[in-house]
Amino acid sequence: MAANQKRLPHPPVFRGFPRSLAVRLLAGEDMRATEAQVESFRRFSHAGDPLADALVAEMRTLSAGEGRRLFELAVEEGIAAVSDPPDALTAFFEQVDAVPFWVDSAKLDLAARATTRTGLVGVYGPLPDLALVGGYLSSRADKVLVRAGDLDKKAPRRLAETANWWVEVTSPGGLDRFSEGFKGILRVRLTHAHVRAAMGRREDWNYDDWDSPINQIHTVGTLILFSVPFTAGLRGLGFRFSEKERAAIFHFWRYVGHLMGIDPEILPADEADAWRITWLAAATEFIPDDDSRRLAQAMLGATAATHGLTGDDAVTRLAVWILASLHGSYSRLALGGHSADVLGIPDRRPFQALLLGLAAANFGLETARRRIPGATRLTVFTGDKTRRAAVRRIARQTEADLSYTREETPSG
Repeated sequence: MAANQKRLPHPPVFRGFPRSLAVRLLAGEDMRATEAQVESFRRFSHAGDPLADALVAEMRTLSAGEGRRLFELAVEEGIAAVSDPPDALTAFFEQVDAVPFWVDSAKLDLAARATTRTGLVGVYGPLPDLALVGGYLSSRADKVLVRAGDLDKKAPRRLAETANWWVEVTSPGGLDRFSEGFKGILRVRLTHAHVRAAMGRREDWNYDDWDSPINQIHTVGTLILFSVPFTAGLRGLGFRFSEKERAAIFHFWRYVGHLMGIDPEILPADEADAWRITWLAAATEFIPDDDSRRLAQAMLGATAATHGLTGDDAVTRLAVWILASLHGSYSRLALGGHSADVLGIPDRRPFQALLLGLAAANFGLETARRRIPGATRLTVFTGDKTRRAAVRRIARQTEADLSYTREETPSG
């Protein structure tokens, strides 16, 4: 076998028991890439989003606020509502409005219901402790967040805005054209393009060491955090997903990736693809540094705000410490000791044992759910209510922007 066709060793995040066993069980095949595949993947480290980037460039040629007004009109009412739309605006909406032939609406609905029934666990477990904290291992992607400044203040707000976006997108009907979820995807995509443009005007952006800001690898890396680690993390907490549900979830995020402007060459088509992209991202992007640690610590420090705990009395401090210990323990179990140590996450074994016990209990409840008529429908209903209420409370507590129109990009 040629040297560049030999599969490379696993990155640290996939090593060690029980993660190595879990990866073999969940991935179902050897997802390791060859050197040639890594090189092919790395080509996208300087690729942006041509349609969104062209739209932002065109918006800068219009009078102040006019570009955003036209964009919002097209988002809310469709491109046909815009008289004589600019060329870049037309091209952008032609892409997002054209539903690919492979989109299966039944799968989208099944995926939304399967995700919604995870309720508060999804909001407070895999989302902050695995998707966000785990994503901070990608130090090159972190540079944009660090340059936005004020990490401690913005960490809880970032969680609130991400959680709201995720809830809107994954709710039943969330990917319908004029749903809040669909519209939120378009607004976030435009914000990413604004950030790329702003960073491109900065003199301190290091393209050699950090690649292009919010490039295609960063975007697909963010996408898979909501599919592979998220579903694996939920299964680790005792949730049970049928093979049909898992296939639907990965199909769901494939469509989200299409709407986010991810290049079809690296957009995962199914679960196996998503695991391979996860491996490539971990092998090439998980190079944690001091910024990774600062962001992870800021997220752990946001425990009080995200759980609505105020005050400085002894009871509140104890509650915050317990919740932070549970969040950190889940991150440690999911990411492994090596990654957790790099991020400065405390090693509190009793809380890890407690989480394992809770996962076992939840597995029993999930087994019962699958056998009791009407139980799944009930969990979808209660999951929708509880996670929406939680997101609204976190948003109020953190003064989050749920319109996705505030552009907190560093000047340049």
